[in-house]
Amino acid sequence: MMDSVDREVSCTKLYPSISEAPRHQETPKDDKGLLPISQAGVFQPSATKIPLKPATFALLIQCTALIFAMCITWTIQNIALIQINILVFVILQGSIAMSLSMVSGMAIWWRIIQFVFPMAVWVMHGLQLPSGVYLCGFLLSLSLFWTTFRTQVPFYPSRPDVWRQVAEFIPEHRKVRMIDIGSGIGDLVMNIADSRPESLFFGIEIAPLPWLISVVRSWLKNSVAVFKLGDYRAINFADYDVIFAYLSPVAMPALWQKVVQEMPAGGLLLSYEFDIPGTTPSAILQLDENAPAIYVWRF
Repeated sequence: MMDSVDREVSCTKLYPSISEAPRHQETPKDDKGLLPISQAGVFQPSATKIPLKPATFALLIQCTALIFAMCITWTIQNIALIQINILVFVILQGSIAMSLSMVSGMAIWWRIIQFVFPMAVWVMHGLQLPSGVYLCGFLLSLSLFWTTFRTQVPFYPSRPDVWRQVAEFIPEHRKVRMIDIGSGIGDLVMNIADSRPESLFFGIEIAPLPWLISVVRSWLKNSVAVFKLGDYRAINFADYDVIFAYLSPVAMPALWQKVVQEMPAGGLLLSYEFDIPGTTPSAILQLDENAPAIYVWRF
């Protein structure tokens, strides 16, 4: 059986650019064994940060931009006597919304969405599509992203090179229980499960449509992977040897608190793309310097 040292040497050979990080530093914990947020350096919103979900804040900005655009348009048309057509109006509204998003510190993708949104509404209105099309679009979006508002974790599938890295890093020659929290349509779990029949692989997904797709695909492929519909925060990490996460920066501090409390000794947490502030990974997997990394913590 390959011990942990041999395993890490093997991984270094597989990935030339893998970097070995020092082990966790000793940090005082509270009476529940959790790392205090202030000591662990986990992100904490400042006192001046607006306590709103990004989607709610974006909607308020868009409404504010609409009011500003209407006031500017009225002023130009009634004082300068210059007529403003609808295209100029929606571009003006989008520009104001994007500027407000930039000033308020919203992420770059929100700025783009804010600029494009008024024009998209105008274009869709001009198409005069049947109301049923909008209903279908709404239901489809709801089934994919209905929890993003609360969890702030968007649906975004991982790639085949990530599946291979994870499969080659998890312990070999023994039975393991692995779960992908936020498993999407199930590619990573099914791919690894096919090559490790002696182990148990699970995926949990909170959005109903991706979960349903993963269940159907698993059945069609006769895969041994098991997919659950639900919130990973409701499961006990003590039941698993390996946790894989591809979430978002917002979700990482809370994930770390849960892992520290529940992860069994010898367990692994693998996070694709997103590090956890205030912690030191045991290893970092990276195929090349331009590719997103997989951060590994060993407990």
